[in-house]
Order: sequence, then structure tokens, then C-alpha cells
Amino acid sequence: MLEAREQLRIIMKGVHNLVSKEELLDKLEKSIKSNKPLVVKLGLDPSAPDIHIGHTVVLRKMRQMQDLGHRIIIVIGDFTGKIGDPTGKAKGRTALSDEEVKANAATYCEQIFKVLDRDKTEVRFNSEWLSKLNFEDVIRLAATTTVARMLERDDFQNRYQKQVPIGIHEFFYPLMQAYDSIALDADIELGGTDQTFNILMGRTLQKAMGKEEQIAIFMPILEGLDGVEKMSKSLGNYIGVNEPAQVMFKKVMEVPDNLIIRYYELATDVHPDVIDNIKKQLDLGTNPRDIKYELAKTITSLYHNEDELTKAMEFYEAAFSKKAIPNDIPEIVIELEDDTLNDIIPELIKLDYVKSRSEFIRLLKQEGVQLDGEKLSTDDLDHVLICGDVLKIGKKRFVKIIK
Repeated sequence: MLEAREQLRIIMKGVHNLVSKEELLDKLEKSIKSNKPLVVKLGLDPSAPDIHIGHTVVLRKMRQMQDLGHRIIIVIGDFTGKIGDPTGKAKGRTALSDEEVKANAATYCEQIFKVLDRDKTEVRFNSEWLSKLNFEDVIRLAATTTVARMLERDDFQNRYQKQVPIGIHEFFYPLMQAYDSIALDADIELGGTDQTFNILMGRTLQKAMGKEEQIAIFMPILEGLDGVEKMSKSLGNYIGVNEPAQVMFKKVMEVPDNLIIRYYELATDVHPDVIDNIKKQLDLGTNPRDIKYELAKTITSLYHNEDELTKAMEFYEAAFSKKAIPNDIPEIVIELEDDTLNDIIPELIKLDYVKSRSEFIRLLKQEGVQLDGEKLSTDDLDHVLICGDVLKIGKKRFVKIIK
């Protein structure tokens, strides 16, 4: 194992908040002295199986600690999923069925192993211990906190003030998630800043039960490609972990210059020393595009093999760097449900890029329409467009899609 302060530096990279740094250093020193890895826990809600690199911010931090030799445990909230975490919601979530939980968990597991080492990761389901609690155990669990404490959560407080019903069962979500830390003897728990209340509840419950309190690590929410809103599939500003290499590479090249370092810190495993050097290069006037090109290589290589990365780089060079597409081109702002090529034909007609739908179809058949440098056909009418896509219509007409 690396010495404690070096481990601490790697763990602290990109962290939004930590409770507490001194306690973590003490745990790391004890871990090295006893040659016993720390138990690092991450709870996952199995309600949203499709993940993007915004979701992987916490997973990347887990991977870094995994590489430092610590014991990583992913807790799939199959039992808590039946309640649903009400965090940030104006009303309670609909409970998931057993079948939905299992299907989502299976999909989620396949995706998280794009980040974590499958052979060194433990996956547990919290029904393993929560389903065994009897009513007396539940009463004792409820006695460790108060209604006033629960109402400190913004979402509960807002709903209470607006007289939106709060089910008693919803109060048990943070308690049950906290009990996961008891069952696993967790040394560290990670989560996004939106999980602050739940994770700190784990420390509270451990203290109440006479156990050493876990370290709480909170990772920030990653902004999407628009540089403003958090990364979200619904906003179209995301980079999906399952996207083709050339799409992923191109999207990273669209990251705003002011977020280059943030993406290095949150979306890669690059060492803090290397990131410090990148900061110096930017301060000295190095072209941000060159730095971003390395960032695109780094992120794409995390999810694709070397051959796929090479092809993605070649595609990008051919389509963009070699001036196959002009830099200054008109933009179409679209707000559609499906965002397919077929959907934007009326807008192309309205803006006089083509005279009619039949003309556009004819151009497709004649290979006169390109998307990011690649020829399209009528088979591509259902192709989903993404923010930043560039259409070439005929020989000289270009349009950039903005969502």
C-alpha cells in the first residue's frame, strides 16, 4: 500500500466535502499498520439503470480506492428500492416491484464494471440483512433518531410546509441505508452531494450502536456539455458510458474550456500531480484544444479498447481537424422528443436548406447528406441526433444541431 498521506491526496482529488479528513488519515494509517484494507461502501438505487459519466464520478473515486488496495462493496438497494429515496422530489416515489428491481440491478451491475474491477468488487443486496429485521428491531432502529431530525432534510421540510403528504415509511429510507453501514462495518461511504443526509445518518447510527463512525465522502455533481446544467440524458448534455468511441471522443471535445480541469478531476483516474501540471500548461497559454484532445483520449480509453480509440481519433481528425467542416456554421436549435434526423426535416425546409422532404430524401439516396463527415442514407432517418452534430447537405450547406 502507498503511505497514508499519498493515499489521502489521491482520495481527496475532486472531492466536494469530506467528514472528516483527520479521521480518514487515522483510518488509513491504521489500515497500513494492520495490513487490513478499509471497507468502502457505495449504495446504488436500482431505479435508473442507464448511466453516463456524470454517474461515474463516484464510481471513479471507488476505483481509485480499489486500486489503493481497499475493499469495495456495492450495495444494491433492492429492499430500500421498494420504498424509493425521496431526495429532491416534491412527492414520494412509486415503489418498485421485485422484478423491476432485479432487472435494473442486473443492468446497473454490467455498467458499473466498466469502471470497477469486477474481480475485486463485492456486490451485495441489502435485502440480505434488512429483510431479517423483526418489528422489535425496526422500533429500536426508529428510536435512534427524531422526527425533527428527519425534517431537517430539505425535501421533507418543503413537503411538510406545502402540506404535501409524507408517508411514515419514507422516514425509514435513510435509516435503512444507514443500517447497511452497520451490517457491513463500513469504514467509508461515498455518494453525491444529494446524498448528504443519508450518508451522515450512517455515522449517526454507527455512533448510536457503539461502532466507529464511517468517513463520509461527497462528490460534486458534474456539469454537462452545456457547461451549466448537471449532466442529464433528458437535457441532451451527457456522455453515455455505452456510446460508441467516436461519439464519446467527439462529445469530450465539446466540453467547455473552463471545465477541462473539472472533467480531469471527476471523470478520469489521472494522478493529482499530472493534473497540477495540466493546470500550469493552461496558465502558460497552451491551446485548450490540445489539452482537451488528451482529455478525450483519456476518457474514451476508459470505456473502449485501443483499436476503438484509434478509429475514434482518426474519425475526429478527418471530420473536424482537417477542416472537412467549417468552424463558423449556422446552428439549428431543436426541442424535440425524439431528436431524429427525420424530425428536423421540417426545420431544414423552413430555413431553406432543402425545398421539400422529397428533395432531402433524394439527397440521402444520392449520398449527398453527411453527419459529422459520414455519409447517410434513408436507413438513417431514425438516427438520433446529439448536441453538436454537424449536417452537410449537398456540397456547401452546413448546419450544426444545438439542443
